[in-house]
Amino acid sequence: MIALLRGRLVDKQPNRVLVDVQGVGYDVHVPLSTYYDVGEAGADVALRIHTHVREDALQLYGFLTVLEQQVFERLIAISGIGPRLAVAVLSGIDARDLIGAVQRGDVARLTGIPGIGRKSAERIVLELKDRLAQLTTPGEVTGPESEGDRLRGDVVSALQNLGYHRPAAEKAVDAALGQDGDRTFETALRSALRELVR
Repeated sequence: MIALLRGRLVDKQPNRVLVDVQGVGYDVHVPLSTYYDVGEAGADVALRIHTHVREDALQLYGFLTVLEQQVFERLIAISGIGPRLAVAVLSGIDARDLIGAVQRGDVARLTGIPGIGRKSAERIVLELKDRLAQLTTPGEVTGPESEGDRLRGDVVSALQNLGYHRPAAEKAVDAALGQDGDRTFETALRSALRELVR
């Protein structure tokens, strides 16, 4: 079983990367968060791997963080959610945001992810509520969202509705909110848009 790949990034697509490990190329399926953060072709990369074995195929799923891999493995344990759909979930929502949405029972947030209908979202909340709580690290907020968290989520969501990819939107919002803590939705959105067009 392959658990880790460390090598050179040869090529990357939004849903997969090719990693050269001492002359052997590994085709690895990845969520968008990993795609954006993995670097460019030629960069050194280390990916945590989930090896998925089927009768007709052996597929590798790669993640930059332990948390993403753990969330992925809990998602595929749910009946009706396979590896491809689990990757789609992690492409549509950050792992920490997913944990928060599940703990709040925020079905609407989950149905905003392409490929996830209401029944699937309800099943994720029902089956993962207790299992995901164990993944939060000390110091992480797992209770109700603070006003700052809510503002950040609202602005990121608005940027996604405008067509920006979530990781880029999150970086722009973090930069915008870091400039001035006392912001309204409108001023935060304007600042984030300025960050994105720089």
